[in-house]
Amino acid sequence: MQWQSVRLDAGTHRIPVRIYRPGPRSYGWLVWAHGGSRQAGSVEHWHGPVMDLARTTGCTVVSTGYRPAPAHRHPAQVEDVLTTLSWAEDRTADGEPFAVGGDSAGGTVAACAALARRDRDQPLAAQVLAYLPLDPDCAAASYTSERGVFPAAEDLRPAWQTYRGGLETAVRGGTPLYSTPLTAQRLDGLAPAVLAVGELDPVRDDVTTYARLLRAAGNTVRLKVFPRTPHVAFLAVGGPGAGNPGLRRWLGTALREQLRRRKETP
Repeated sequence: MQWQSVRLDAGTHRIPVRIYRPGPRSYGWLVWAHGGSRQAGSVEHWHGPVMDLARTTGCTVVSTGYRPAPAHRHPAQVEDVLTTLSWAEDRTADGEPFAVGGDSAGGTVAACAALARRDRDQPLAAQVLAYLPLDPDCAAASYTSERGVFPAAEDLRPAWQTYRGGLETAVRGGTPLYSTPLTAQRLDGLAPAVLAVGELDPVRDDVTTYARLLRAAGNTVRLKVFPRTPHVAFLAVGGPGAGNPGLRRWLGTALREQLRRRKETP
């Protein structure tokens, strides 16, 4: 495993990224956005888990930072992930697939980036989304079904407000940049989705609802709800098999299978 740190030039600022290459036979690229309520988290903090993800996927993984709220509100985070995606795309070999993904709030940003890429006619091979919160009102039953679990709705609601600052959707270059995919007018034509969430995660209903909406719109969706698993399972220590039954490993394996199918399809 080789990795390096780079700071991408985004014009007005630089985006910190870490690039993980699992070996000479790696195939495909994945841009991964870390969690942290769009206010915290870093590529440094996510180093070990993302390195494990690269090993499991067998592809080059680019762990991307983004400007944090409240100093930078929506759509700064989506714009930064889109910039990293463009940078990664420029470095792929001809025909080599690349995907976007993220965990928690990073998953929300990744899903919104996938929507923007669709609207710009810039297809992705997949979107890999771990326990992404989607509803700023935190109204689903899963937010109250388990007491004392993380993240609490009373903490998520102000985090959404800090992130959005009253702006649900921004438009850049004629492309709508959504703060949550639930505000998109249409969900068809998106990259195949791999979604994972824990049974004990307050955002569980958000994720399962999104999977249903994606399927109803005609997209390919693979969803797994992990028994007795809480939020932040992607960060579990102990290697790619950490957790029970291994949320991070399942995500990586599902993406590897998706990319290999594309490689083998004439």
